Amino acid sequence: MSKLMLRHKAKKIDHVAIAVLDLEQAIGYFSMMGFTLSDRMTTTGAHSAMHSAVMEAGPIKFVLLEGANETSQITRFINEYGPGPQHIAIEVENVESLCKELEKQGLDFSTKTIKGPELIQRFTVRCPNSGVMIEFIERNEEEGFSEQNVEDLFRQLEASDAY
Repeated sequence: MSKLMLRHKAKKIDHVAIAVLDLEQAIGYFSMMGFTLSDRMTTTGAHSAMHSAVMEAGPIKFVLLEGANETSQITRFINEYGPGPQHIAIEVENVESLCKELEKQGLDFSTKTIKGPELIQRFTVRCPNSGVMIEFIERNEEEGFSEQNVEDLFRQLEASDAY
């Protein structure tokens, strides 16, 4: 398969995750523009924790991420790359098939496939130039996020000391 495969496999940008210094301040900022807060979550791993907020405006979805402590993956990301886009999720039809093809092309991944009842995900390694990860996501009609998937992601990233 050619290197143009994503052109034919991508459905849309599902969401953009943004690492922020202050979650409440970021919620206020996006609310001023008309985004609404649709979900909040706190995720805790063995060594790391984060608070997140999903902000939506029509079809646009931003997930705001704040590190809960100094060892948080999000805090470490901000210390390395600064606040801003942490990952971009691209919805595709078949995560596992696409990722197999991308691995054959030489793309490395930070996680194994994460499977939950509502969605399937896999995250690339960070782009060394921008710090951004790409998440490939396959949804089963649901638009939300599975706490189980987020916790699995956290565990996988902690195990490899990735952030």
